[in-house]
Amino acid sequence: MKPFLKWAGGKRQLLPYIKKFINDKSISNVKYFESFLGGGSVFFELAHDNCIINDLNNEIINCFKVIKNKPEELIKKLNQHKKNHNKEYFYKIRELDRNVEKFKKMSAVSKAARTIYLNRTCYNGLYRVNRSGFFNTPIGRYTNPLICDEQNIREISKYLNDNNIVFLHVDFEKSVKSAKSGDWVYFDPPYDYEDTGFVGYVKEGFTHDDLERLKKTCDKLVLRGCNVLISNNDTNFVRELFKSDNYEIIYSTKVIKANRNINSKGSSRRKVDEVLIYGRKK
Repeated sequence: MKPFLKWAGGKRQLLPYIKKFINDKSISNVKYFESFLGGGSVFFELAHDNCIINDLNNEIINCFKVIKNKPEELIKKLNQHKKNHNKEYFYKIRELDRNVEKFKKMSAVSKAARTIYLNRTCYNGLYRVNRSGFFNTPIGRYTNPLICDEQNIREISKYLNDNNIVFLHVDFEKSVKSAKSGDWVYFDPPYDYEDTGFVGYVKEGFTHDDLERLKKTCDKLVLRGCNVLISNNDTNFVRELFKSDNYEIIYSTKVIKANRNINSKGSSRRKVDEVLIYGRKK
């Protein structure tokens, strides 16, 4: 079982570091919360039996619900996309969300198949929307993209049905309201950048005000007895915001080198410093 979506900012490279904190032992007999699900690489790696997962991007959450409830219908739709795939067809499918009323009437299965198809065939698997909320990533340069991984979809569907996995599509603050002492919460918000960066997963973006609100949410969770892990870029703003000396909370910051492959030119892709910030009650 593995992520069915490609995802810019995915956590596969950081999983060894994340699992030093969140692993089978640490989350045994407690609930795991993930408020910025994205491609779900951490969620799938843990494969925990008791989770609340959330994303503000409803297209992502819809994909998970469809995989759980209608995997065979989804596979059929994806195979149709696979059969028809070419440049003209890609842009035809991409344009469907421009007709808002018609898009609303599309079935959940059709929407999920569209999301997965575009993700598997667009440039770098980059899920990006414009200010109107329309998907606008161009087609990628793939010879034979994997549009429908039937076995993986069926494995994910079985896992989602066999375990207590709750899907939410709400603001991150609301997604953790039910977290109790001992529970684990992982926040992987759109990253802060000193200069510029990619935060276009939802049309609203993610601002410094949002990060400050996230910090206040972390404070409440930690005081409640929850364990909190936050990942972000190692910027001055993030370091100041989560500075240990400022709170009655211990945050242990670990600097990690990670490749970020968003730029289309390999020479322009760079290693960036990322941090994992661990919060727990003293």
